[in-house]
Amino acid sequence: MFLTTSQLFSLTCLAALLLNGLLRGWLALRHLHHVAAHRGAVPAEFSERISLAEHQKAADYTSAKTRLGMADFAVSTLLFLALTYGGLLQAINDFWLRLFDAGGYAHSLALFASLALTGFIIDLPFTLYRTFVLEARFGFNKVTWPLFLADLFKQGLLGIVIGAPVLFSVLWLMAAMGRNWWMYVWLFWLSFNLLVLLLYPTLIAPLFNKFSALDDAELKSRIEALLSRCGFRASGLFVMDGSKRSAHGNAYFTGFGAAKRIVFFDTLLTRLAPAEVEAVLAHELGHYRHRHVWQRIILLAALSLGFLWLLALLIGESWFYAGLGVNSQSTALALILFFLVLPIFSFPLAPLMSHISRRHEYQADAYAAHQTNATDLVAALVKLYRDNASTLTPDPVYSLFYDSHPPASLRIAQLRKA
Repeated sequence: MFLTTSQLFSLTCLAALLLNGLLRGWLALRHLHHVAAHRGAVPAEFSERISLAEHQKAADYTSAKTRLGMADFAVSTLLFLALTYGGLLQAINDFWLRLFDAGGYAHSLALFASLALTGFIIDLPFTLYRTFVLEARFGFNKVTWPLFLADLFKQGLLGIVIGAPVLFSVLWLMAAMGRNWWMYVWLFWLSFNLLVLLLYPTLIAPLFNKFSALDDAELKSRIEALLSRCGFRASGLFVMDGSKRSAHGNAYFTGFGAAKRIVFFDTLLTRLAPAEVEAVLAHELGHYRHRHVWQRIILLAALSLGFLWLLALLIGESWFYAGLGVNSQSTALALILFFLVLPIFSFPLAPLMSHISRRHEYQADAYAAHQTNATDLVAALVKLYRDNASTLTPDPVYSLFYDSHPPASLRIAQLRKA
């Protein structure tokens, strides 16, 4: 007896899901074992700057996050199975069809809203545990309940005000632009993302954090001198009140073109010396000097174009829907099913994406070592690894898949050569 195309697709998806779960579980268990095996001693190259207690805190924090990630993935897998082969997505679709007899955009938006609400409810316990238990246990959480609820409200409001029009536009383009709709959707999606990059610093980020001009005269003078010799222009130097949510520290660039901003977490400035802050900023400047931001935008644009082209091939195939447990066909269902199944088949790309990101980090480090003192960047990185409880001993294979930054020992070894 021969399998139908939909049955063959179902088996392929289930096999890929099983292999995906086994691979993720194997990687997580490797990571847990490796971190635990090296918990008892600080690596020799860090022993003068990081105490055993700090090293063990990082190991325990890493293990706790890894276990939570495993539980989160398991629940996400169950939700995928419930939505597809369990018939939940079909049931939600039928419910809204009974209310909107003609289907159309109202039905599609209601369907997406229902799934977003379902995902939010499923994910909420993990968010609460991560914020108020795990992060609090290791001394990082600073979020109060009023702030947490305010953030949820703002995120939901932004989802409605921005997400709904964007989704409507995508659905309209898919319906109105004929066979080549995927090109129009891609151009719209790319334009929207570039617009968000431009407007985020001044319109969206201030909804969640307070940004004030850097007022440390010595540090500001040092940073302006660095920007001048690097030929970099920014619209301002800002300090963000990151301490009201977390004890973690960081610095970043946001926006592009004339809207570029340099932002320091207030927690970062309290921990690093001025020369170390300058070195960290030089690293971020290295990303711009090597055009890493644009390289990533181009890569993601190419991937999204390929994915939309693939969706255009699948959207009219009945086996695609039936193979995922759905007996109805619509543009909205095609979008939902495609983005439900995409992570299962794209996970093998993770090492490639991580490799590209780690190569960019090495290049930015080399640029920083050329523009500032490499010793200052090493000192800053050691402090950041210590204060953020980042493990110094990740499993190499796990790191290959997941880590966007090189392991501390390799990264600092490269800097010491410089």
